[in-house]
Amino acid sequence: MNTAAKAAVADDFNAGAAHLERARKRENWLRVVLPVLIVSGLFVAWELVVRVNDIPHYILPAPSLVLKTLVNNWASLAPALWFTVKLTLFALLAAIVGGVLLAMAFALSKWVEISLFPIAVILQVTPIVAIAPLMLIYIHSTTTALLLCAWIVAFFPILSNTVVGLKSADSNLRDLYALYGATPWQRFRFLLVPSALPYFLAGLKVAGGLSLIGAVVAEFTAGAAGKETGLASRILESSFRTEIPMMFAALLLVSLLGITIFVAFAALSKKILGHWHESEMRREQ
Repeated sequence: MNTAAKAAVADDFNAGAAHLERARKRENWLRVVLPVLIVSGLFVAWELVVRVNDIPHYILPAPSLVLKTLVNNWASLAPALWFTVKLTLFALLAAIVGGVLLAMAFALSKWVEISLFPIAVILQVTPIVAIAPLMLIYIHSTTTALLLCAWIVAFFPILSNTVVGLKSADSNLRDLYALYGATPWQRFRFLLVPSALPYFLAGLKVAGGLSLIGAVVAEFTAGAAGKETGLASRILESSFRTEIPMMFAALLLVSLLGITIFVAFAALSKKILGHWHESEMRREQ
């Protein structure tokens, strides 16, 4: 191949790489802009419906009034938001530790799985609104009871996904590790953990939202009041006083918190799996 042909190939390669880079940037831009436009359009439509039909604020407040209420009552909502954040994150952390450790025990011993897995299923299928009153009766600390309720909801997705991941390692690779005399730690670190990681992260995204739901539902059931209370208590207080804009403001914070948790774990999954696992690798169209 002469110099001119090599230069032409190099130019084609550079042009293709530049095109792919532009396409990637455009896709990243659209991933942000399109959801923002759609959500903004829904809020604008909501605002117009309220204003055109002159709907009273005690029936359906406009988004502008909700935001104004959020700003004016931030001194009351901020501590409640922080309490809900702490409750959610502590419950999720406990679910991660307990779920992963128990999943490892299940993967190492089928008899442990046979013995304990039904209990985990029972905790998962029992409605949290049925468990929460009992927790409040038997546990003196309301915060501890709320934390336990949120943990119960978030625990099972971590456990079940991690168990499936640990069991999904290729059987041929298992035989290969055994053939070369790999130690149990080497087999666990280099085979089982990479196999289970995508499943664990998928369960983490689910458990993050469920821990928030569990914390809010448990607090609704508890009807807790006082200084150390979360956003659910603010919603309950507002409903008793018929302060509908305040209810929407607290509900907005709950939704934003849930979105933040999901986006954070989705970004974590992308960061960890984006270079090697099919679930997060982006294919060029």
